[in-house]
Amino acid sequence: MRSFGENRPSVMGSFGLYGRPGGLRRKRSLDIEGLGPGMIATVQISVAPGTFLAIVAASALAATLATFLAGRNLLVHVVVLELVFGIILGPEIIGLHPTVLISFFSDLGLGLLFFFAGYEIDMHQIAGSPLRLGLLGWALSLAIAYTIGAGLAAAGIVLSLLYTGSALSTTSIGMLIPLMADAGDLRSRFGTYTLAAGSVGEFGPMLLLTLILSAQSTLHNAVILLVFIGLAVSVAVLAVRSAGRTLPVFERTIDNSSQLMVRWIIVLVFALALLANELGLDLLLGGFAAGVITRQVLRSRELPSFDSKLTAVSFGVFVPFFFVVSGMNLDVAAIFDSASGLVKTLVFFVLFLVVRGTPALLFYRSVLDMRERVALALMSATQLPLVIAITTLAVDTGHMRASTAAELVGGAVLTTLVFPTVAMRVRGERTSREVDLAVVAAE
Repeated sequence: MRSFGENRPSVMGSFGLYGRPGGLRRKRSLDIEGLGPGMIATVQISVAPGTFLAIVAASALAATLATFLAGRNLLVHVVVLELVFGIILGPEIIGLHPTVLISFFSDLGLGLLFFFAGYEIDMHQIAGSPLRLGLLGWALSLAIAYTIGAGLAAAGIVLSLLYTGSALSTTSIGMLIPLMADAGDLRSRFGTYTLAAGSVGEFGPMLLLTLILSAQSTLHNAVILLVFIGLAVSVAVLAVRSAGRTLPVFERTIDNSSQLMVRWIIVLVFALALLANELGLDLLLGGFAAGVITRQVLRSRELPSFDSKLTAVSFGVFVPFFFVVSGMNLDVAAIFDSASGLVKTLVFFVLFLVVRGTPALLFYRSVLDMRERVALALMSATQLPLVIAITTLAVDTGHMRASTAAELVGGAVLTTLVFPTVAMRVRGERTSREVDLAVVAAE
């Protein structure tokens, strides 16, 4: 049997978000070049059931080990273990490679991760001081990041202060939400300020990626973004207005095999991600928008069983694919090829904390105690998906070396491995009174 692409037209580009030189290895897609009129291409896609099973087993083992360690008062979140197991499964150790099908599952998991980022953001909860401080904090982070980027560019360490600074200024709220949910922290005072800071730290760089960092003109991208927002708002208005008729039907099927609500939410995620992709925007916007729309539809009618079912589907199946495959795709060799590469990775790891952690220590003195501010600084500096997206675009447009992209992604992976675990330890156990106050405030 001939291998993928052998004696066939070339298969170029990337599938979804993760075709990235440097930091993560480039993956194949189905954009066919070199075909003449009337020619039909036959592309063989490798399923690799052994690799598929290894990833599923790694995610199950990671969750089991995290639960086992938690029972012995050792806090290591499942996300950390999924990344580590992915590195072990990858080309550098065991030698497995993600196929196109596995990459698709990974992209779906990432879309659902951003769905939950949008779904858990309650504008009524974060409005006021949390949102104001989040915006002010990200503005300071951006100023610090671009100042650092300018210094690194002047020293010849990086090529572009804009791309490097933008990558340093992100926060992965999608990765933090499962951690805070497991700790019961989403509705606490600390959780509210963390959600606000993380939401701005994720949505702000997404806008930068769409409006400024893209190869298209800023005006063109602004028009496209407005078109997407208009269509998404139209979908939201339609969904909210029809909720009175549709939600009772969905609720009646929540415990039987038809599972209408779960199925239509998945359709919404796919549809908005496809719309964003067709408009030339980042597919992450589609998942995020789907989460925001779903939150608005369900604002007046809580369905706890729906939350548990969608969480089970997303975090039990698809989201772990993203984390394990991210570990597999990490080009560890590019980081450890030289001492300077390892040093730069560690420097970027520290700079992520400096850029996103400084506002937490400066601006939140009146609302959070010192332990909470340190925990917020660590949470805000947790990054990965948007760092990958920005470095990919930078390398593709010639604004970043592949080695720099690998070092930035490596530093971002370290933030995911280290900062959330340390933050939860610094945060400590919440008192029952704080939990009660958080519930009352949420109501």
